[in-house]
Amino acid sequence: MAVSVLTQKKNMPAGNPVERLLAATADDMARVNSLILSRAESHVDMVPELARYLIDSGGKRLRPMLTVAAAQLFGGGAGNAVNFAAAVEFMHNATLLHDDVVDESDMRRGKPAARMVWGNKASILVGDFLLGQAFMMMVETGDIGSLGVLSAASAVMAEGEVFQLAKTGDLATTEADYAEVIRAKTAVLFEAACEVGAMSGGADAAGRAALARYGLELGNAFQLVDDALDYGGQSGALGKNVGDDLREGKMTLPVILALAAGNEAEKAIIASALGKADASDLEVSQVVAIFNRHDTLNRTLEKADAHARTAVEALGILPESEMKTILADVVMHSVRRAS
Repeated sequence: MAVSVLTQKKNMPAGNPVERLLAATADDMARVNSLILSRAESHVDMVPELARYLIDSGGKRLRPMLTVAAAQLFGGGAGNAVNFAAAVEFMHNATLLHDDVVDESDMRRGKPAARMVWGNKASILVGDFLLGQAFMMMVETGDIGSLGVLSAASAVMAEGEVFQLAKTGDLATTEADYAEVIRAKTAVLFEAACEVGAMSGGADAAGRAALARYGLELGNAFQLVDDALDYGGQSGALGKNVGDDLREGKMTLPVILALAAGNEAEKAIIASALGKADASDLEVSQVVAIFNRHDTLNRTLEKADAHARTAVEALGILPESEMKTILADVVMHSVRRAS
């Protein structure tokens, strides 16, 4: 198995920031979870079976928690946060179903991907069902402004996935290209989740902007850490196979930095394994060794840390509160998953 300079993920201690966020949002998240389960129902048996397989598979539901937390931060407002949080989770799960088909992934959250159980066609169609339900829940609030935020995010996310697909295996991919991919495919949903939460909580324009920036930077940091962990984590902790990004030809930052710093022989080793679906653990280990020589995993984590600090700074305009502290701690905790 590939080994890197990254320390393996440990069991999280009691009282870590995510657990504090869970506790602070527990009442509203119980309502969110109830809504999620009810809206996953269908008279077509395969729909709830497949949807619940993914929904109940151990995801942290960080994005909907952030929606609820943002609403609480500003006092609760009109009470639409539960609908928006459930919609955000459905949007996220729809993209996971679609992504696993596009990436031909075998694992998701530590167990066989839905497409391995029900097939690609069912995964795509149930993903579409979840998106439809997400937009129905948004419309039911009557909040056109928030509907606009989440609709725009959905379009940008699709663009990000297409851009990533276009860049698959492209050795000329730049750091700027990569930054645009992770902004669009990951960070934008974090941004929208936080922004609509703030809006439903009654935030003014400055507060709304602060939470949107917080979410965007958290999302960027989160994806950077994931992309580093793909080469330095453990399958059980990652919920997927180590080196899957390499086998899928994804031009993530560790690859881009290594290609820029490596010699011709090293570049050839990376190029030969990139996009090779059956690349062996030995081939992945050889690529990771190149990353370690050029410190590309730690350099990726340094960029994640910079985004996390910007996220915390975005909260600076807000009054001090327990929720503000939790949100600041959550973003820093997210980049320390690799330590």
